[in-house]
Amino acid sequence: MKLLQGRQGPLADLGSGDGRLVLAACSLGFRCTGFEINSILLAYSRARARWRGIPHSHAHFVNKDFWKTDLSGYSNVTVFLGPVVMEVLEEKLLKELPGGARVIACRFPFPHWPPSHTEGSGLDQVWAHDIITIRKPGPQPCHLYPSQWTLHQ
Repeated sequence: MKLLQGRQGPLADLGSGDGRLVLAACSLGFRCTGFEINSILLAYSRARARWRGIPHSHAHFVNKDFWKTDLSGYSNVTVFLGPVVMEVLEEKLLKELPGGARVIACRFPFPHWPPSHTEGSGLDQVWAHDIITIRKPGPQPCHLYPSQWTLHQ
């Protein structure tokens, strides 16, 4: 959660499991939505939030497939998913998230995104990825032939 300090805006936890990331983010003041398709984990997450006295408006757990959800309204995203889905998830997040969004990957990094920050090591390592940094264009190719040159004014 250190990598979310100082940030604002709504947070989505993709595959929220038992809700621990949502509850931790709520303690930092975030309004969170946990996306979970396992109904047992969903019920457990909701019960944990109620037991801790966290209002539904701050910790909202939904039985919804995040793959079929537009995530453009979230400026913070946490992900603790297996490595096999991370590459496909890169495409979805890059397409949908706003430029100021930050994505926190726990345990398994995104294969093609350079991290803005990292924290921890081994099984406890997390990576922060700022969408604006990932969207920056890389170096442009140099054209050797005058017919391929363009003038920028």
